[in-house]
Amino acid sequence: MPKRRDSAGWRTLTVLLNAGVTFHSGCCDGPGWRPRTPREVRERLAAAAGTGVPLSVALTTVDPDELRSGHTAR
Repeated sequence: MPKRRDSAGWRTLTVLLNAGVTFHSGCCDGPGWRPRTPREVRERLAAAAGTGVPLSVALTTVDPDELRSGHTAR
C-alpha cells in the first residue's frame, strides 16, 4: 500500500482496482508483478491499445513489449 502522502502511488492503485486487478496471493508466489507508478500504468495501457487485451492483463504484464507483440504469458 502506498504511503499516505504518495499521491502518484494512490492514483496507480486506484487504476489497478478499477481495472479489476487483485492482490490475492496464491500459495507462496504472492500476487505477482504490479505497476507502482503512473508511468508504468501508461506504458502498459499504451502498449495494449487496440490489441483487445483486457486491462487487468495489460496492467499485470511485466514487459509492455509482450503486449505489443501479442505474446502475453496469460
